[in-house]
Amino acid sequence: MTELQYTEVGQVKSIRGCIVIVVGFKSCINGQLVNFGYGTMGMIMGFSEDEAHVLLVKESMKIKTGDEVRASLEPFNVPVGKNFVGRVVTPLCEPFDSLGPIEEDAYFPIFPPAPPILERQPLWKTLETGTKVLDSMIPIGFGQRQLILGNKSTGKTTIVTDTILNQKNNDVICIYCAIGKARSQVARVVQLFQDHDAFKYSIIVAAPSSSPPGQQYLAPYIACTLGEYFMKKGGVVFIGFDDFTKHAWTYREISLLMGRAPGRDSYPGDIFYLHSKMIERACHYDKDRGEGAMTFLPIVEILEGDLTAFVPSNLVSMTDGQVMLDAALFGEGQKPALDLGLSVSRVGTKVQWPIVKDLAGPLRLEFLQFREAQRASKMRSGTQPSEEELNRIKRGEILTQLLRQDKDSPVVMEALVLILYAFTKEYLHKLSMPEIETFQSEILGFSQEHNSDFLKALRENRKMDDEAENAMNDILESYIKKVEEERSKTPAATGGKEEDMMSNIGRDILDEATSKK
Repeated sequence: MTELQYTEVGQVKSIRGCIVIVVGFKSCINGQLVNFGYGTMGMIMGFSEDEAHVLLVKESMKIKTGDEVRASLEPFNVPVGKNFVGRVVTPLCEPFDSLGPIEEDAYFPIFPPAPPILERQPLWKTLETGTKVLDSMIPIGFGQRQLILGNKSTGKTTIVTDTILNQKNNDVICIYCAIGKARSQVARVVQLFQDHDAFKYSIIVAAPSSSPPGQQYLAPYIACTLGEYFMKKGGVVFIGFDDFTKHAWTYREISLLMGRAPGRDSYPGDIFYLHSKMIERACHYDKDRGEGAMTFLPIVEILEGDLTAFVPSNLVSMTDGQVMLDAALFGEGQKPALDLGLSVSRVGTKVQWPIVKDLAGPLRLEFLQFREAQRASKMRSGTQPSEEELNRIKRGEILTQLLRQDKDSPVVMEALVLILYAFTKEYLHKLSMPEIETFQSEILGFSQEHNSDFLKALRENRKMDDEAENAMNDILESYIKKVEEERSKTPAATGGKEEDMMSNIGRDILDEATSKK
């Protein structure tokens, strides 16, 4: 912390958990830092003519009634700088990883005003998440605020961590903000970053469930402040908040301890202000301010798929779209378990690679039609499916396989383009399901060996033209030829190709049609 000149002295009147009632301050402001001595600090959360409500953010000693409290009119600032990259810190920007002190470059306020509209530019550049279904159907751009919704244990954190792992060579500073998580869950993320060498460009702000409510309340604001240091220097920042539900619960506890009304007339309005003043700090600066950008992926855990609770509905209204994860899809093995009917990006395809936009445009509708055909097939009795319906089932099975993805395995955009093109031109229809899975893992390496110049040109141009189309056709034809040669050498291992192309539902429909013939 900076060296503060304390100007006022008060006394502790009473203590309510993490809230301390202080009297004697003649003037104070919300967000003002106060010192109880011996390293114990608090922040003013509210006040009246007679007393101030102070939230404890660091408690090094027990506070007693009558203790002296000193306050300064300086705002609550925290250290920021490039040396925080690669570290795990507390919500007070203190080391949480036993790697020694961190030398700061500057001090920034934790509650600054959001960047004005005139300082921003429209969103246009792609944030490559590495998640195939997101990059192809629900694109996210620099400066966007995209909400992640889902029941417990449906893969919400995986989307955030995969996005961070995918920024390894993209010059993006990533911040993972853990709010109210168990220490074991935070440790798993730390281990994941270490295993994938992600700490070279990442910061973790950790406020586990064992930390004081004041630190859990401050954690997302501190993450924004750390990100703003890089954004104002022209850098690109990505922040994942995990999660805002626990942040709202923490604030509710604080609000009740301050004596505020617990009903809907107070709490929901407070929560809207609580999150909106943070969410609005995400933006993409214009050229005059260095074109820095800060992108948010906040997570909200919902109960039984209920989107109408006030915390998720408030956040839906203030973000640029939402990603809805379905527990039923997750149970069926469709991971990531995105519900494409309820997931949307209000920025749309403005931030998408033009070639991905051309290839992925009709896929969302095709996938939803396939899901409807699956549901209808379960209720069908005594009717013969048409040839068109069988073809749709077959394409839908392949598309479903393409949208599946293992966690901690982000897919780069060049590989996604080749996968989408292979599906659109029906190259994948010549392969079995196991071969399609192998194709997705091998196609990028095969392309680098076969035509590495095409991949470099694709990264630069990002458009569909005759040269790109000819190169992709050449790569895919060579790959299919290689697979067919390998298949001819081991016919016993790949027998029953048509059988492998279909899932249980697809095979049931096909068997039913065959028996009626």
